[in-house]
Amino acid sequence: MSKQRERFELTYLGAARGVRLDAFVAESLEDVSRTRAARLIRDELVTLNGRAVAPARRLQPGDIVRGALPTVTEELAPEPGPLAQLLTTEGFVAVDKPAGMVMHPGAGADGGTLAHRLVAHFSELCGVGHPRRPGIVHRLDKDTSGVVLIARTPAMYTHLAQSFERREVGKRYLLIANGVPKPPRGRINAPIGRHPTHRTRMAVVRRGRPAVTRYRVLVQASGASLVEASPTTGRTHQIRVHMAAIGHPIVGDATYGGPASGARMMLHAWTLRFGDGAGGRWMATAEPPDDFQRAAAALGLTLPDTPDSGPETR
Repeated sequence: MSKQRERFELTYLGAARGVRLDAFVAESLEDVSRTRAARLIRDELVTLNGRAVAPARRLQPGDIVRGALPTVTEELAPEPGPLAQLLTTEGFVAVDKPAGMVMHPGAGADGGTLAHRLVAHFSELCGVGHPRRPGIVHRLDKDTSGVVLIARTPAMYTHLAQSFERREVGKRYLLIANGVPKPPRGRINAPIGRHPTHRTRMAVVRRGRPAVTRYRVLVQASGASLVEASPTTGRTHQIRVHMAAIGHPIVGDATYGGPASGARMMLHAWTLRFGDGAGGRWMATAEPPDDFQRAAAALGLTLPDTPDSGPETR
């Protein structure tokens, strides 16, 4: 086990005289509370445009926030087990994450994560990206199933991380919603930040970070609907928060008001479209798992055919 500092850089793109620096850091970094963010700022481990400032400093568009998180890391112990590979190349692999599996070690999850499973199948990942999140360039919630893209080389890690940051990756999710959104096709543009009183939850808040989700209803029946959602941004719990905000929470999502389904939250990462940095375009797809299919069938909702994974032809 070795103690090191994880460095980060963030760019504020919100409104003029926006959120406080400590709030922005807490909303941007996983497992960093506002109290811890303020402490890091006071200890000058976080700077604004290269200068030490107070935690209450208001941000302006284009401000650059840099910092280092003191952390204790250790090399992950490989944990053998099944890994559904959707696409595999020398530079990346796309896998189908099952619902109920945590992405990487964190609070309350020291083992049994996707990261532990990945290093058992691809030992080279230990040298790619963060040691406790090897090769992982984006994330899904624990109870969300579907496509996860993993970089196998440092160069591909940089390329894919930047592709997600620049919103160059096309993401489509399938979900079962309570009720039927109206209009049946729309765009939800509502900023997301920490809930003002429930700090483990996110919410639509006036000074939140910009968040946009496009959706379309594919089929409806029995007071529910099958919806395809395409988030343009990648905020924490974005689709869940936006569906709840328009009055149609995801079935099984108790955190955001979704009706009980007797199973997990009905949200599935269906397809990812991305470039490989060498001129090639790819699509990785994952068919909805059995529990999602059963829930849809019980409501009379017909699922669409899932396209094949592979290179896209021009």
